[in-house]
Amino acid sequence: MNAVYQSIPRKCPVCQSNQHSVPWADRKIDESRLSSFSFASRKLPEYMHHTLKLCRNCDLLFAIPDATLNLHAAYESAAYDSNTEATFAAATYRRILQPVLARIPHKTRLLDIGAGDGAFLREMLSAGFSELIGLEPSAAPILAAHPSVRSCLRMEMFTEALFPPESFSMITCFQTIEHVPDPLALCLEARKLLVPGGVLAVIAHNRQGLLNRILGRKSPIFDIEHLQLFSPSSLHKLLQTAGFQDIATNAFKNTYPISYWARLFPFPAALKNQLLKIIRNTIGNTTLSLPVGNLLAVARKT
Repeated sequence: MNAVYQSIPRKCPVCQSNQHSVPWADRKIDESRLSSFSFASRKLPEYMHHTLKLCRNCDLLFAIPDATLNLHAAYESAAYDSNTEATFAAATYRRILQPVLARIPHKTRLLDIGAGDGAFLREMLSAGFSELIGLEPSAAPILAAHPSVRSCLRMEMFTEALFPPESFSMITCFQTIEHVPDPLALCLEARKLLVPGGVLAVIAHNRQGLLNRILGRKSPIFDIEHLQLFSPSSLHKLLQTAGFQDIATNAFKNTYPISYWARLFPFPAALKNQLLKIIRNTIGNTTLSLPVGNLLAVARKT
């Protein structure tokens, strides 16, 4: 499983230092198990991850990926089968962002980074923004998008060069900040694209959440897709380093069907398959709200 491989040298993505980083976990990747779903959203957990280091300065857990990892190609060809879950997630995101949306005085353009099938943009159709744009590097979710927002989606990786400075009143980045090789660059670029008073909203896994600490490396947050995992303090430090003000981080509950929660729990494979069959035929569509260890961070450009 852990054959000889070449890694990419990497400093802490938040504080840009090697001085405070210590080994945390060895590489755990079985190449024979990789598939088109390995870089898909809300997939069945694979419990594989790169070599991990912990930065004692900013409390960030970050990966040292393989030199052969081609993120653009991996996401471009990733499969997609989570329309239902994306719809539930988008409804949750709109609910927890409602107080923030109410305080944005001039709703011009909204940019969603890592937009998937555009489910959140669909929630925002009635929020008063003059234009909605979603960037998504994978082809499959765009093809699965609802007709009402498909034209809003662009199959591209995020970079500030795509847009003029100060052209958005809000930028969102949901469950994407863990996936990018340089999260600080993303936040710095996002700040340049926001108008004064504009808001960046980030949703990320909280590696220090109670459930994630209980499950340890059996938590689905430990994944080959994730190049860093945040805590409340490291996510706050990321946004502070990028120059944002009025930073607030809060935990929240996610609402999904019980069948989805069962998919994530680390049951043995044979048992999980049997349980999923029973759940899908009985209570699978019943929804349940749980505090599973996710963070919302909201920051403002002054």
